[in-house]
Amino acid sequence: MDFQHRAGGKTGSGGVASTSESNRDRRERLRQLALETIDINKDPYFMKNHLGSYECKLCLTLHNNEGSYLAHTQGKKHQTNLARRAAKEAKEAPAQPAPEKVKVEVKKFVKIGRPGYKVTKQRDQETGQQSLLFQIDYPEIAEGIGPRHRFMSAYEQRIEPPDRRWQYLLLAAEPYETISFKVPSREIDKAENRFWTHWNKDTKQFFLQFHFKMEKSLSQSSGPVPPASIKRPPPLMSGMGPRPPNEPMPPPPPGGMPHPPLPPGPPGGPQMPPQMPPQMPPQMPMPPMPMRPPPPDGLSMA
Repeated sequence: MDFQHRAGGKTGSGGVASTSESNRDRRERLRQLALETIDINKDPYFMKNHLGSYECKLCLTLHNNEGSYLAHTQGKKHQTNLARRAAKEAKEAPAQPAPEKVKVEVKKFVKIGRPGYKVTKQRDQETGQQSLLFQIDYPEIAEGIGPRHRFMSAYEQRIEPPDRRWQYLLLAAEPYETISFKVPSREIDKAENRFWTHWNKDTKQFFLQFHFKMEKSLSQSSGPVPPASIKRPPPLMSGMGPRPPNEPMPPPPPGGMPHPPLPPGPPGGPQMPPQMPPQMPPQMPMPPMPMRPPPPDGLSMA
């Protein structure tokens, strides 16, 4: 066969592949790809007969090796039969009833108004933590229902414009209306003895108390904080800053200002330096006063 003058042919290249050669090369590439990505042992339609060849139980085809079978699974015939089998199984399968959803019975109550409440502000004397104590009265609460509470962010509610400085404490109990309290948006101390609730079934009163965590100021020094009863010493004159207007002036020392310390000298008491007698400046002689003539007779000096 003349490959030199074929269209698109090049001397030494073997010529242009025919259609059958291209199909054979494509099937080989598909076989290599399938061997890398597909586990043939998990295929339900793959079967090896007693002759050593391979069969496709879906399409009833015979193959000489595994690569031929994998190339067949990527073909149009095998894919069409797979779609038909899936449609047939879906049609013949009995319709399974959908699982029933658990229905939660919604209790409906007629609201009778807002409950009475009392809020008390407290401060722990030992730790200095601020706390709030809430006392809510539910005299006509429904049977078998207890009060509930939760904290709500300012961005969850739709009553007021959101403000990150505040949060809301919600208290609810049927058939009363849900009430809320606007508290500072500070971290809550949820320790065992810092956050507690109590529902008194006899008096129908609900109590809730929580403490705010202490805020660490940036200007606070690392040392311990002195008690309020101890007064701090006044600062030095060189580093004295502006005195607060409400701080009183310190009293003057007794006996006036102290004398500066004397330089060290021999024992026996301090020795005063010798003092020179004071010298008066020389005085200039006074000029002689002119004498007035005596008055004439009959006249006296005024």
